[in-house]
Amino acid sequence: MAKSGYTRPPPIAEDTAPSAILFVANCGPAVGLTHDDVAAAFGAFGEVEGVSAADDSGARVIVRFREPAAAGAAMAALHGRPCGRLAGRVLHIRYSVPAPAPKAPAGASLPVALSSSELGIPGIHLVEEFVTAAEEQELLAAVDSRPWKRLAKRRVQHYGYEFLYETRNVDSKQFLGELPSFVTKILDKIVTFPGEKSCTTKLVDQLTVNEYPCGVGLSPHIDTHSAFEEMIFSLSLAGPCIMEFRQYPKGSWRAPSMVSGTDETSIQDPQCIRKAVFLPPRSMLLMSGEGRYAWHHYIPHHKIDDVAGQVIKRSLRRVSFTFRKVRMGLCDCEYGQFCDSQSK
Repeated sequence: MAKSGYTRPPPIAEDTAPSAILFVANCGPAVGLTHDDVAAAFGAFGEVEGVSAADDSGARVIVRFREPAAAGAAMAALHGRPCGRLAGRVLHIRYSVPAPAPKAPAGASLPVALSSSELGIPGIHLVEEFVTAAEEQELLAAVDSRPWKRLAKRRVQHYGYEFLYETRNVDSKQFLGELPSFVTKILDKIVTFPGEKSCTTKLVDQLTVNEYPCGVGLSPHIDTHSAFEEMIFSLSLAGPCIMEFRQYPKGSWRAPSMVSGTDETSIQDPQCIRKAVFLPPRSMLLMSGEGRYAWHHYIPHHKIDDVAGQVIKRSLRRVSFTFRKVRMGLCDCEYGQFCDSQSK
């Protein structure tokens, strides 16, 4: 990333017009030369307004002269030749070009709510700092000490029942055992979770742990109605993200992207309602009622999020603990349009 607003020029076949700004390779802090050293050496050809990093390598710099003629003289004298004032290093010099504007994160134009009340979707509740920083580290250590199952872009662990990604369901006859003891405190705290209905630990018997590397998200989907009961809890650990909710009035429980194979076509429908909320580390999200049954949820696949005008970088990884209750029969919810039980 250019630090000065200027960057590496295009290949020599697409040479750039003369200017007062040079891109200089093979010099910089990484090879023992300070920016002051560079400014002093190039200052022999004219007034240097500044020297800055061209990228993160530490071995390429941008030299800005006041006058284009001075830049031209420096290039003619130093390009491809050893420079005695710069430890004899052979410099590679080109005229620089303006760096392209940073690409906005996908979905950056969509306002991001900072609370569930601001989000305004019935049945969606968010509690920040649901666990402490110390508890967060204990939970991460617990799952990292157990085997992970690798998917295409992320790793998972399943407890209680295994989630079957091919069918987006579970085999309710294959009970893996009780939920692990390291989530006992979480289950106890769920009792106090604000929501539409009183919560008890009996409402969950299945846990999926997901590890998302930086830049990896989640495709739009509704958790299959026939697989799980109404209340779904998701605890975010180790890093933040944005979760987007989408409602397709003409859709079904399958997101358009699941049918078309591309997410872009799914948001071009003018009737698609989109809302987003910021999930900070250690927060717990409850999806219930309309928010669980009738809205697809989605985590954008990018490395930075735009939240209220602030660019927030994703962490190296984000780990989510998703707690659900396996449904043992058909779903008879009031959202039949999005219900696989009622659309069969």
